[in-house]
Amino acid sequence: MHRRDFLKSAGIGAAAAGLALPARAETPTIKWRLASSFPKSLDTIYGGAETLTRRVSELTDGRFEIRVFAGGELVPPFGVLDAVQQATVECGHTVSYYYFGKNRALALETTIPFGLNARQLNAWTWYGGGMELLRALFAEYNILNFPGGSTGAQMGGWYRKEIRSLKDIEGLKIRIPGFGAEIFSRMGALPQTLPGAEVYPALERGAIDAAEWTVPSDDEKLGFYKVAKYYYYPGWWEPGAQLVFYVNKDQWAALPPAYQAAFQTAAAEAHMMMLAAYDARNPPAMQRLVQNGAVIKRFPDDVLLKAYETALAVYAEESAKNPAFKGIYDSMRTFQETSDAWWGVAESSMTNFLLAMRKRK
Repeated sequence: MHRRDFLKSAGIGAAAAGLALPARAETPTIKWRLASSFPKSLDTIYGGAETLTRRVSELTDGRFEIRVFAGGELVPPFGVLDAVQQATVECGHTVSYYYFGKNRALALETTIPFGLNARQLNAWTWYGGGMELLRALFAEYNILNFPGGSTGAQMGGWYRKEIRSLKDIEGLKIRIPGFGAEIFSRMGALPQTLPGAEVYPALERGAIDAAEWTVPSDDEKLGFYKVAKYYYYPGWWEPGAQLVFYVNKDQWAALPPAYQAAFQTAAAEAHMMMLAAYDARNPPAMQRLVQNGAVIKRFPDDVLLKAYETALAVYAEESAKNPAFKGIYDSMRTFQETSDAWWGVAESSMTNFLLAMRKRK
């Protein structure tokens, strides 16, 4: 059979089977803009949006293009929610606890002190009823939300002076957002919210005494160890910080179904790949930080106990006056009670045993 006859025959067969691809003219070229809250220098966290846009383009043969703009290029780093809600941009990449002042329930989408770890948050979101609750909340802002990456459990930040007891928290000027800021405030600290690009200079000149950001691989890039040598753990206020892609609901409804599917698939890939990248990059980054003079310290017990008690009090108060918060928080906490028991038996016990064995060598 000649090549022309073969192609003709194959085309007829595919059409008869209902497998013919739509003509290129039937699928429009669409161009979106994505506003990130993060600087390009934080390649892992900023890279989540790049993963999304690259895969969307590949899945649509280049016909659905999304251009990423770093924090401040189009909108301020903390202005992404407003920009997407108002359709200034079609979509965004951010963390929802940046918008704590709008409704404290938004922070639950990212993380809360002593809350779910990264895998637990994934499980609750996709199989524990979390997605339905969160999407009902974001619908109030004309936004459709998609998990957009995770840092995993974070560190407790960088301190210019050692924290020996709860007394050292009093008057501490610390960069921290969300419920973490609320709890530090109640313990006597003076929390501040600063975008990533402003944290290092504020710490360097002494405008703040301490700063939390994310995890070793990002903290190393920002150079915090050069101006504050004490690196504390655990980051009790961010046990599994999740990022998010925001999409304007009207813009989403206008997308062809195939493009919606491409976006959903790409978002899921970006979410998974970011956590894997952090899990791979954090251990060697921690080693390098120590080699460069960082002093790793655990928070004193009285600080952890007070923070935990304060967190529970804050959640009870918020639940009493904020139905949206109460509904999501109660679901999350119920899920966590069972999940923590499983983690204690399986995951944590094995890790702790292996660490103990290595220490014996």
